[in-house]
Amino acid sequence: MEPILRLENVSYRYKDAAKDEYVFQDLSYEFNEGKIYVIKGKSGSGKTTLLSLISGLEKRYKGKIYYNDKDLSKVNLDKYRNSDIGIIFQSYNLLVHLSASENIILSMDINKLKIKNKKAKAIELLKQVGLDESHAKRRVLKLSGGEQQRVAIARSLSYNPKIIIADEPTGNLDKDTEKEILEIFKKLAHEENKCVIIVTHSENVCKMADKVYELKKNNKKV
Repeated sequence: MEPILRLENVSYRYKDAAKDEYVFQDLSYEFNEGKIYVIKGKSGSGKTTLLSLISGLEKRYKGKIYYNDKDLSKVNLDKYRNSDIGIIFQSYNLLVHLSASENIILSMDINKLKIKNKKAKAIELLKQVGLDESHAKRRVLKLSGGEQQRVAIARSLSYNPKIIIADEPTGNLDKDTEKEILEIFKKLAHEENKCVIIVTHSENVCKMADKVYELKKNNKKV
């Protein structure tokens, strides 16, 4: 099986008035559909930076990143982020004044999805991550951390992306809730054939991954 995402000799250089150094150099990773990948490493090793490169949010790098054998530097990155890749943030990034379902509907509107009944689709997605219709109506501020994370996952699924990226998705959760969230990711990868990429410090997350990539601090001065 050809990888859906491939990195070839990717390096990232951080430069400002105080320092000029490589965060990481010559990374060559492959990611396939139907699998869960973990990117681990100490603070400062470039984990979140790597996610930004993969998701097309950061464009300054050396090397090549391919999505379905297409050079990421030559594709429409807005379209890529709005159709092919779903991003789940540690802080959830939900609009707290809206309900759970309204957050998901907003994502559908932003991505200009042609869905007849967006409210019904939002409720369906929330049920997929273990939240019922009563949760759909609640404002985000009335939901627990674990429930907010489920809403964030459901929102990322609203346009059916092939790749799901999650930055410390269980970092703010207790162990029981972490286990429940990990079961959702396992189902997305192993039953729905998504490519799931998770940045984490959690050993529990590492244990359930199909493959773990470990970043080590480079900080080699230029």
